[in-house]
Amino acid sequence: MRAVILCWEYPPRTVGKLSEYVNGLAAQLVKNRVKTHVVTYNDASTGTVKEEDGVWVSRVANPVHTHDSLLTWDLTLNQEIERAAANVYYQAGKHLDLTDVYDWHFIPAAVTLKNALGIPFVYSVDSLEDHRSPGANEPFNMSIRGIEWLGFFEAEKVTVKSEWMKNEVIRLYNVPPEKIVIVSSDTASLVKDVLAVYRAVAGGDAKT
Repeated sequence: MRAVILCWEYPPRTVGKLSEYVNGLAAQLVKNRVKTHVVTYNDASTGTVKEEDGVWVSRVANPVHTHDSLLTWDLTLNQEIERAAANVYYQAGKHLDLTDVYDWHFIPAAVTLKNALGIPFVYSVDSLEDHRSPGANEPFNMSIRGIEWLGFFEAEKVTVKSEWMKNEVIRLYNVPPEKIVIVSSDTASLVKDVLAVYRAVAGGDAKT
């Protein structure tokens, strides 16, 4: 199996807990014979390297240096995320089973890769805009909710870390319950559960 993880933070760039979580998961996927490639953002250090844990990491910078908001930063960065992920796809002989997108930031890239190259994706939810900015209904917040909705609509599967978050995704975005899988970061079965989701998304041809 070959998977690309899209995440807006990854070591050495750490903004919150997501960076270390994805780092640990990627290393465990490699140990389970998944060819794992992370595509992430890092203005200070760009390029593709194979880390000591066996994970390939492509770090890209934003081609636009001045931004009015997080949204302009995000949407201009997505073109570089798409390019880097497409490079993995072509360098692997057009063999890429899926992408796994952590939070909303790179949903536009995942949707483009799905519709242009036929690569299905998992939307792995760490937080929601309604929780980050409760009650906010400015165009900024509505735009982020729109990107989140697009991710839920286009993803083959959605993963969340708790029953509570699953219920919130259903309540706020009306996502079918059968599309959502709980993958708790606190359990010893984390990698096993993620692999089960990956196999369901990639289909019967994907092997580990």
